[in-house]
Amino acid sequence: MSTINKVAIVTGSAGGLGKAIALRLAHNGFSVMIHDINKDALTKTLQEFKDKGYDSDAFVGDVSKKSDQEKLVQTTVEKFGRLDVFVNNAGIEAVTPFIDIEEDELKKCFDINVFGTVFGTQAAAKQFIKQHSKGKIINACSIAGQESYTMLGTYSATKHAVRAFTQVAAKELAKHQITVNAYCPGVAKTKMWDRIDEEMVKSDPSLKPGDAFKKYSSEIALGRYEKPDDVANLVDFLASSKSDYITGQAILVDGGLVYR
Repeated sequence: MSTINKVAIVTGSAGGLGKAIALRLAHNGFSVMIHDINKDALTKTLQEFKDKGYDSDAFVGDVSKKSDQEKLVQTTVEKFGRLDVFVNNAGIEAVTPFIDIEEDELKKCFDINVFGTVFGTQAAAKQFIKQHSKGKIINACSIAGQESYTMLGTYSATKHAVRAFTQVAAKELAKHQITVNAYCPGVAKTKMWDRIDEEMVKSDPSLKPGDAFKKYSSEIALGRYEKPDDVANLVDFLASSKSDYITGQAILVDGGLVYR
């Protein structure tokens, strides 16, 4: 592909919403560095990208480590020559009654969801400034970053923090023509939601497998649960020049579940 093509990094993109985002950007001509902590899954995903003819590479890393995030950006620039878009997609869930939340859960979830977003944003911003270019940073928030949910206290807290850092980074980096926005998915049929459903069933014997997912998805105004492409559509827009005048926003893409 031509060297004028834009370059994107998508963390946590071996599967789920991250993979859908990376595929969409690659399909639209981006050179893409996919990333995950799971080497085996990442290797399989990279092969899919290569089979489709996409200009891509893979980086195994831990977003909770600042040095890994810096190395991710460095490796991407060495491979593709520049960076234009950084998607902080990697994240984990935590499903626990508030009174039972333990220190380990708090630390792990904040390390990945919050620290990872901060470190990724810093590394990307420094590269954009270094290459004297505009840049786009796009963070994974959630409906749980707009509203707090029972059993999801830790997860909701991390996503509220992501929204706060998105706004602060947008304000501070605007002078460099760097935009920072977030996408807030709702109820999607992903492995993450499968785990949420499973944990909610464990805490409430009256529930059967699938009941929690069914309950939340039944409240969606548009009448269906979310598909990965629904999220990819929004991130694709935020990664494009069409969103150049949008920054500091955490945009809901949930089919009509939370209203802000």
